[in-house]
Amino acid sequence: MAIRKTIILFFLFTFLSSQNHFSAAQKWVKAGYWYSGSDFPISDINSALFTHLICAFANVNSSTYELSIPSNFEQSFSIFTGIVKRKNPSIVPLLSIWDGQAETYKSIFGEAVNSSVLSSMLAQSSYKKSFIESSVKTARTFGFQGIDLFWLWPDSTDLSNIGTLLDEWRATVESEPRNSSVSKLILTMGVRYSPSLQSVSYPIDSMKRNLDWAHVVAYDYHMPSRENFTGNHAALYNPSSNISTDFGIREWLSGGYPASKLVLGMPYHGYAWKLANPTDNSLGAPASGPGVTIDGSMGFRFIRAFIQNYGYGARSVYNSTYVVNYFVAGSTWINFDDVETVRAKISYAKEKGLLGYNVFQVINDDNWALSLAGW
Repeated sequence: MAIRKTIILFFLFTFLSSQNHFSAAQKWVKAGYWYSGSDFPISDINSALFTHLICAFANVNSSTYELSIPSNFEQSFSIFTGIVKRKNPSIVPLLSIWDGQAETYKSIFGEAVNSSVLSSMLAQSSYKKSFIESSVKTARTFGFQGIDLFWLWPDSTDLSNIGTLLDEWRATVESEPRNSSVSKLILTMGVRYSPSLQSVSYPIDSMKRNLDWAHVVAYDYHMPSRENFTGNHAALYNPSSNISTDFGIREWLSGGYPASKLVLGMPYHGYAWKLANPTDNSLGAPASGPGVTIDGSMGFRFIRAFIQNYGYGARSVYNSTYVVNYFVAGSTWINFDDVETVRAKISYAKEKGLLGYNVFQVINDDNWALSLAGW
């Protein structure tokens, strides 16, 4: 009898342990953006490789301050959730709201949007109410399970008001009437690599209370459209500068933001510079502007094809000091994240106790090589 009890307890313990392990594994966030304006079909996304997928981007009406889906993208937003759940029923789809900051992202999306709308929205309580209520309604209408605010360049006034917005947003989400079969909406936010901006910091206390997570946009540090010298656009470390992902993450953590609510942003794109002198191809070498493309931006898939087509034996070089990849040929200098860089960054995120990672954007992967590196 005692032996029988021991066997039962053993199997019960084994079952519970496996369940606990499964739950712990599920907590690790593997998120990624899909841009509705791309020519990459939703059905081609391998959603089994992610826990969360973010559909981008919704706009904010400059008159009513209500959320709106661009008419030419409305069909994509309406079918997004259903399609990504076919391959992965447990995927959590999020609706992302873009701040419309044109300088950084015009090159990626090919359009500029009024970047003052969100700032104006914060100025009056009635505007915030319209924004918040319409965001919840829109998310529910299109079947999303959460809302993401992609606002990378708030000014000092915005930062002092974002805390109140998040308080009110969370209160609305908590009080939202819903049936038992619908889970509570989650709230996430894209933030700069460092919490401080012009001696003003993000409202960390409010963010801790109200966000399910904040994802650090740890890329686009250096771009050929802005600087006439080569640079690492997403370096994990930088021995000679504070412009690095590790510096930013440590700033967020030392500022009191919990690692358990911090997600590491990783780029599936890189940048090409045209060297002023092909014989000087070092980091920080003079450049005459963007290379290969108009603004130098290149998706990982494009970079891989460019290297493979360059000639026999052409390959990128991994630099463990900065944790980046380079490809240099003639006057072309490309900086990007390859598989070994992604693996190193994911290991870093786990060592720091972060919640997970979020990639921008999934359409740039090449046969899911980067996304599989996280498994």
